[in-house]
Amino acid sequence: MKIFLLLLLLVSLPATGWAQHPAKAPVVLKSGHMQAQAKPAANRPDVPPQFPGGAQALNDFFQKQVKYPAAARDKSITGSVVTSFTVGVDGRVSNPAVTTSLSPECDAEALRVLAQMPAWQPATRKGQPVAVQVRLPVPFGNSTIVEVEQPKGKMKFE
Repeated sequence: MKIFLLLLLLVSLPATGWAQHPAKAPVVLKSGHMQAQAKPAANRPDVPPQFPGGAQALNDFFQKQVKYPAAARDKSITGSVVTSFTVGVDGRVSNPAVTTSLSPECDAEALRVLAQMPAWQPATRKGQPVAVQVRLPVPFGNSTIVEVEQPKGKMKFE
């Protein structure tokens, strides 16, 4: 009799909600289906960070500092290494990283150049400097256009 009651109890568990529910599928974000925020994020700057001297000075800096690696030149590798870094409240560049690689030699050169970069004019929010992350392509070979992603869109530096 005890076995019958135990068997009856085990059979009735799924009906009482003790059964495991199937997992929900993860939410997938697709670029064409995203919506703008109703109000700006609390950490979004009002004024983006600026390289000292502006867009032309940034291009001049890359022209002077970037040394096209011989191995990349021999393989005819051209394009941009997309990097990211933080412009701190003091304008200093920190946490450099390669986001999109071009070649190991070009990646290393891009990180070397970021380490040479002077302090930027920091981003501000409500008049106060704030640290922000910047994505910046470092051009190699025939790449001459630099695009800097800003919190509210893209700016092209030519």
